[in-house]
Amino acid sequence: MSASPSLKQYYEKNVVPELQKSRGYKNKHQVPHLEKIVLNTGIDSDADKNLIADVARDLGLIAGQKPVLAKSKKAIANFKLRKGQVVGAYVTLRGDRMWEFLYRLLAVALPTIRDFRGVPTKLDGQGNYNLGVTDFTIFPEITVENVKKSMGLDITIVTSAESDDEGRELLRLLGMPFRRTEAAKAAAA
Repeated sequence: MSASPSLKQYYEKNVVPELQKSRGYKNKHQVPHLEKIVLNTGIDSDADKNLIADVARDLGLIAGQKPVLAKSKKAIANFKLRKGQVVGAYVTLRGDRMWEFLYRLLAVALPTIRDFRGVPTKLDGQGNYNLGVTDFTIFPEITVENVKKSMGLDITIVTSAESDDEGRELLRLLGMPFRRTEAAKAAAA
């Protein structure tokens, strides 16, 4: 049996007690937790089979599991889109793979972005966080020489938090590098 991911161990040992103390939870099961992480990317409507295979391969390398190809539900002539044509790929991560991906994102991928000043602090109103990455080559699994076309990536972190404040505090304690707001800068000065 393999060991539990290090970020999951950190969550259980440090984040849960900290949230219980700061939010007044009486039971550790009340503490918000990560439910899943969804990685999603779009593929051009004029993409050939080789490009689709490359995008699926790269997304699979980043996620550690095979992606699902998303197909169009109907034809739209203005977008040169036929019904059943591949328009994207996505992966849903849960369990240990989710924790390993989040660790790689926070510790390896995000710090490699040039002039990185943190990620936006806005959540979706229900405690979930969406992050757009314009270039997926920030992940060390991708070799730049093999990339034929640059691709963006949408990352959705779904939590069990009931409010944005709970979700933001959970992600901050896990190490999410949020941008410092003007109020936080003024308080630090």
